[in-house]
Formats: sequence, structure tokens, C-alpha cells
Amino acid sequence: MYKLHGALGSPYSMKLRAVLRARHIPHVWVHGGKTHAAATARVKAPVIPVLEYPDGQFANDSTPLIYDLEQRHPDRSIVPPDPGHAFLAHLIEDFSDEWLTKAMFGYRWLEEVDQLQMSRWLAFDAFKGGGAERIEQFSTMFRERQVGRMALVGCTRENFALIEASTRRVLAALEAHVVNEHWLFGSRPSLAEFGLYGQLSQLGVDPTAQAMMRADYPSSYRWLLHVDDASGIDGEWQAGDAPLAPVLTALLAEIGRVYGPFLLANAAAAAAGETMFRMHIDGLAYEQGVFKYQAKCLADLRARHAALDAATRARIDPLLDAAGCLAFLQ
Repeated sequence: MYKLHGALGSPYSMKLRAVLRARHIPHVWVHGGKTHAAATARVKAPVIPVLEYPDGQFANDSTPLIYDLEQRHPDRSIVPPDPGHAFLAHLIEDFSDEWLTKAMFGYRWLEEVDQLQMSRWLAFDAFKGGGAERIEQFSTMFRERQVGRMALVGCTRENFALIEASTRRVLAALEAHVVNEHWLFGSRPSLAEFGLYGQLSQLGVDPTAQAMMRADYPSSYRWLLHVDDASGIDGEWQAGDAPLAPVLTALLAEIGRVYGPFLLANAAAAAAGETMFRMHIDGLAYEQGVFKYQAKCLADLRARHAALDAATRARIDPLLDAAGCLAFLQ
């Protein structure tokens, strides 16, 4: 029995919980409370979610955890067996984790209505009682801390025009897809869906983002609940040589449009020893602090792409090239 130490307001926690549910891996959901401090003290970076293994090990970072679970529990895999599809699913998951998370953060902490509601909800989740005064004190402190980090993670008002436009293109692509087909690589969920779900699960809850999704992308909004618990899904993977759904072309185009330039600008600044980088996409400015972790993400994506066999590369590279993704993968 695994224990997943997470929180309802944590996109990566929700992502990993959905994976455990879909894969029928026995687990206990440990939400908030004093156990979080004990769990995060057992890992190098003290952030949730933390997965406590049956043998007493503790680990975090959702993507490596997902791949480790794939090795330990081969049944009901969420990695497509076709290597090309597996790479595309990983690329979409990485984009979700590192770029779409900015939409989650921005919608949550830019507007006062969201700051007030979400800081109180997160405090309520953490204490599960303790009185309104204690909840309000914690929510004020937490709100100030999170708002103070906005520039560091790139979620400023100047940047948000680009972030929101990108998010709406992703949601529009999903909206057109989910009314016809539920999943991206066949009739069962992949790593890509869970990556998207993690970040979008928070947009489906936070006040401003939820109103936006319900009004403009209602099917995608409802789809989130289906991904949240896909334990009853028994489907098939799409054949490697079958035509890919248009939603994948749209998602890859968005990755090539914004995420590739973002990764390249961050990596260049990191290599130059700079602390900030700035870029323009579609005439919209974007600036944030340099993150070493995202430079590692770029290196990992390139290594995964380079490791593909020649036949797989010949099949998916034209698609990646048309989407503008080869420019940062090679």
C-alpha cells in the first residue's frame, strides 16, 4: 500500500493521484496536516506530492515517480507502447508541467478575488478545523508569500497576456476533441492526459478560471472529472501508424510556438550565467527568472528524442518539424 501525501490545491498531487487511480495501484490519499511535514522532511526538495512506498521509502517529483511506478507495476500502463507516441505523450506532459502551470499560478494569484478565496481554501484544507481566526491568519501569510513569488515564476500582469492566450488555445483544442473522443492516443488515457489534467484541475476550481472554463470550454471542464478517476477505463492503444487526432497537431503546434522558445531562452540565459531572460512571442512580452530545472527539462527532451530509433524518427519528425518542435529538440 502506497501513501500519497498531497493536497487538493496542488496540481501535481492531483495528477499523481489520478495516475494511481487509473492504474489500480493501491494507495491511501493523505491530505494536508502534520503528516506533510514529516513526509517532506524525508525528501531532498521539501515539496508535495510525496509518495511513501510500501517499503518505507519516500520520493517526490511527479514525472520520475510515474516512470518508476511503470517499472514496478506494468499492468494498466499509461505510456503508449509505440515509442513515437510515448515520446509525444511525454512532450505534452512536460509542456503541461512547466508551461501550463503558469496559467494555474497566474489565475490563482493575479486577481484579488482569486487570492482571497484560494488562500482561505488552502488554509482550510491544511488545518481541517482550528477556527476561523487561525485559518484567516494563515491564509493572509500564505497569500502574501505566493503573490510575492509572481515575478520569479513569470506570472506577472505583463506576462499573463501570452500565458492566457496560450492556455485558451490548448483548451480550444481539447474542447473540439473531447466531444468526439475522450483520450489522445486511443481509447485509454496516457501520460499526456494526466499532465494536462494536473494543471487544468486547478483552473476548474479557482473562481476566475472556473468561470472562464464553464463559459467557454464546458466539455473540457467536465472532462476533468473523467480524468480524475479513470479507474473504470479499459481501452486500447492506437496503432503507431494510424493517423493522429487533430488535437495532437494543435497541442504540438502550441508547444513549438511558446514552450520551445521559452526553454531555449531559459537555457541560453542559464548558460550565460544570467538571472533573468526576456522573449517576445506573437508580439507579447515575457520575462522571468532563470530556472535550472527547466534547463534540465530541455536536455531530457533532447536526449529522449535522440534515443528514438531511425524508423520512429522518420515517422514523427515531420510532425514535430511542422509544429516547430524540432527547432528546440535537435
